[in-house]
Amino acid sequence: MSDPLSSRIRSDFKQARTKAFFNNVWAVLSGQPTTLLSYDEVREKLSIGGPIYRGIETVEIKNIVGSLNRYHEFDRAFLPKKDAISDRWERVNRAFYKDISLPAVVLYKVDEVYFVADGHHRVSVARKQGQLYIDAEVRECATKVSITSDLRPEDLQILGQKVNFIKRTRIDKLRPQANIKLNIPDGFLRMLEHIAVHRYFMGLDLKRDIPEKEAVIHWYDTVYLPIVKIIRKGNILKDFPGKTEGDLYLWVLDRQHYLAQQDNRPPLPPNAAAYDFIEHKDD
Repeated sequence: MSDPLSSRIRSDFKQARTKAFFNNVWAVLSGQPTTLLSYDEVREKLSIGGPIYRGIETVEIKNIVGSLNRYHEFDRAFLPKKDAISDRWERVNRAFYKDISLPAVVLYKVDEVYFVADGHHRVSVARKQGQLYIDAEVRECATKVSITSDLRPEDLQILGQKVNFIKRTRIDKLRPQANIKLNIPDGFLRMLEHIAVHRYFMGLDLKRDIPEKEAVIHWYDTVYLPIVKIIRKGNILKDFPGKTEGDLYLWVLDRQHYLAQQDNRPPLPPNAAAYDFIEHKDD
C-alpha cells in the first residue's frame, strides 16, 4: 500500500498530463499552438549573440517559454506531454513537498524571454505547484529585436526579416528612436524595396550618387515618419486590431500606388496619401 505522499505525487503528474492533453486539443481546435519555442530556431532566425554569464537571478516563471533541447517533452505552460518522464518529474515533485533545496535551473535569456538549458522538470513542477518565481543561473544572448513571452513560432519569420532589415539599414544606429513593428508577412522586404526606390529618385532629383545611409535617414524622416505621425494624430490604429503603425504605412503606400495607376498621375505625396487613406479607410 502506497503512502499518502506518493499517491499525491502521482496524482499531481496525472493532473498535469491531463491538462497538457486538453491544452493540445484546444491548440488543434483554435489554431493557436502551445509548443515551447526552440532556442536553436530562435538563434538561427534572429541571429542572436552570446551567451554572456549573468549569475544567479530570480526569474518570473511565466517568462520561461522555450527550451534548448527538450521542447517536444513539455508544452508552453511546461506541462509534461509524455508519460515517459513521470519518474523524474515525480522525484522533483517529491523534493518540493519535502522542502528539499534543488540546484538553480540554467536559463538562456533572449530579451524578455527565457529558454531552459537545464532544469525542465524543476520548472514544470514549480509551475504546477503555483510558484511565480524560480532561482536561475542566467546566460544572456544579445538580440537586435524585442521579444516577449507571447512570442509564437510563426512570428519568427517576420522577426527574422526585421533583423535583416536592421542589419541592412542600420536604422537602430541612424535613428535609435525608430522601432518599426510589422505583422504583415514580407513587410520588411517591401520596406527595403521602398528605400531602394527612394534612393534612386533622390539621386535623380539631386543629380548625384546617394549613399545608402543618407537614403535611409531621408526615407525615415520624410516618408515613413510623416505617415506614422498622421496615423497617430488620426488615432485610427484602434480601428485595425492586430495591426501596427508599420502595417498601416504599407497600406498607405499601397493605396498611393493604386490611385496613381487609376488616375494615371504622379503618386500623392506621403502626407496626402496618409490623409487619403484615413478618409477612405471604411471604403
